[in-house]
Amino acid sequence: MKRWLGKAETTLGNHSDRLNAINIFPVADGDTGTNLYLTVRAAARSLAADGDQPAQTDVGALLATAGQAALEEARGNSGTLFSVFLCAAAEPLAGHTRLTSTLLAAALNRAQIRAWSALSDPVPGTMLSVMEAAARAAAAVDAGQNGDDSNHALGLALDAAVEGALAAVIQTEDQLDALTSAHVVDAGGVGMLLILDCLRSAVLGEELQSELLDGLHGYDVADPHIHADMPDDDGVEVMCTISLSPLNAATLRQRLDEIGESVIMSQVGSGADDHGNYRWRVHVHVPDAGPVVAIIRSLGEPAQMSISELAQPRNADVDAVNSGGHER
Repeated sequence: MKRWLGKAETTLGNHSDRLNAINIFPVADGDTGTNLYLTVRAAARSLAADGDQPAQTDVGALLATAGQAALEEARGNSGTLFSVFLCAAAEPLAGHTRLTSTLLAAALNRAQIRAWSALSDPVPGTMLSVMEAAARAAAAVDAGQNGDDSNHALGLALDAAVEGALAAVIQTEDQLDALTSAHVVDAGGVGMLLILDCLRSAVLGEELQSELLDGLHGYDVADPHIHADMPDDDGVEVMCTISLSPLNAATLRQRLDEIGESVIMSQVGSGADDHGNYRWRVHVHVPDAGPVVAIIRSLGEPAQMSISELAQPRNADVDAVNSGGHER
């Protein structure tokens, strides 16, 4: 699992520029590659920081640690959804010391359901569809294995998950009008495909399947940066972590839905504090930060608040990744 996240960090760093180039949905801000890279980096480095601790043999506990770190430092829609995916995938794996076909299928299914439910207005043709397709493909293969917990059965399920993800990525171009018009596939979907292929590679000890990306529309290095030709998006992206009661969490989601878009709320951790509050990671796109910050502060005291313009300088995200040591 550590090898998977480390490999995903490196791979997303290498692909961030091309992912950014085709990032036009839900806003053409050209930062999906950067956001995914920085979020996965947070997950990978949280495990590397535990290097002096006794070896963790519980797969679920290890991924839960990585997922919490990713959620705390998640960037953008794509990073937040991957963090939710990782946290949820850890749950069926709790108490297990190795991955099997059945556990993989359960983890992918739990993860895609939680990711879909985190968004107030989930849309097919995005990385959500890729997560779902991977989960369905793995489950179909596992169902035919009659409980076989061998590494061979796991390999078949991983192959199927990646193949399902690839088919879903190709289909995204026809599911969203913005992608159809631009003749590109979804950037977040491609990022999720890369992450799943890194999992397959790490578990099976095989190389990444570079041919997966052959023919994906917009993904050739010679293709233009599609997002650069799109009109700038007005507004800001607001993210924070906040402790709320279940009622206040429902109230916040409702009020964010009324004034914003791309609303994502996901619980951080599984337990309530002494006051019955749960910690939540919040993400929303709004025309102006003032009203949404006021709403959030009326319900609790936010932490790790970030406010960023959706229309960012076109080279800023590439510089952010390059400063992390990864360059295409």
